Amino acid sequence: MFPGALRAIASTSALIPRGSSFSFQHSHKHLTGTAPSPSRACFYGNRCIPIAPVSSTRASMDVEIVIGDPESLRKKIDAIRFAGTGKLQVIADFDCTLTRYWIDGVRGQSSHGLLRQGNPEFDEKRKALYEYYHPLEISPTIPITEKAKIMEEWWGKTHGLLVEGGLTFQAIKDSVLDANIAFRDGVLELFEFLEDRGVPLLVFSAGLADIIEEVFRQRLHRTFKNIKVVSNRMVFDENGQLIGFKGKTIHVLNKNEHALDMAAPVHEKPGDPNGLDYDFASVKARTNVLLLGDHIGDLGMSDGLNYENRIAVGFLNENVDDSLENYREAFDIVYLNDAPMKGVVQLVSQLCSSPK
Repeated sequence: MFPGALRAIASTSALIPRGSSFSFQHSHKHLTGTAPSPSRACFYGNRCIPIAPVSSTRASMDVEIVIGDPESLRKKIDAIRFAGTGKLQVIADFDCTLTRYWIDGVRGQSSHGLLRQGNPEFDEKRKALYEYYHPLEISPTIPITEKAKIMEEWWGKTHGLLVEGGLTFQAIKDSVLDANIAFRDGVLELFEFLEDRGVPLLVFSAGLADIIEEVFRQRLHRTFKNIKVVSNRMVFDENGQLIGFKGKTIHVLNKNEHALDMAAPVHEKPGDPNGLDYDFASVKARTNVLLLGDHIGDLGMSDGLNYENRIAVGFLNENVDDSLENYREAFDIVYLNDAPMKGVVQLVSQLCSSPK
């Protein structure tokens, strides 16, 4: 275990006996409650926050978290609560952060990986690129500056194949319909909670905005007025065939708020106009940030924002033994092994609660 860090397995009865009372100090006011059954909890310094159980399909998996500096996290939580929801925004990665890494024991697809062009030759070419570049993406030994160049090369080649292979928007719809992709348990509750309180959520993705929007439409069957997508955007001709991409390429290591000019709402239907009335000045004035990502490069999503407080939550889905120390140093909270979003919902609820 790392010095000063805190690690807890959130299904261990030794942490909180079933049905027992728990308590923690907050702003000099003593609060008490009852732990859920079965007991699941994460610990923030001297406070204990219950976590809802995972779904029955993954009930055998423990929810394990690592907090490198509990005292620093406690201070950030307090500062954000006292500033109020009017100063809070959430920035989240899409693939393997909002979506699950494993689905029924099978690796879930990304917004790039699910795409089928309707041209087997080009599908195989993109698969070959993935098999070559993905190990480089997740390698803990390649320096970030070198890895960024590698990612730029990968994305450029992939986008070129999509245009050359004659991708159509109908192929996107069909691909999502057949895709092995699902949101983490608790994501819908998170979206609804944030929308009810008027907290904006910027979804930054190195994937494809047009596919992400289609996943929202097909998997959630609704849109959210507070959610905007910042991702690679396609340009289609009048026949619905891809002819190019808008703006600069966004990959896993260059996502940040400098790319806000590419943001648009999750459209109710394909072809809706971009959200030109979105008040980005107001978003930038929200200087308390909850950042969600599964890659250390995702921390750069807030680079264009002059934030006062930032709580960074990382989902470490693979290479846990090799990558845990780096994630523990980079993120305030690390969820291991494809955890559900329930703990984040609990955290957001606390951040949006009125200070006592």
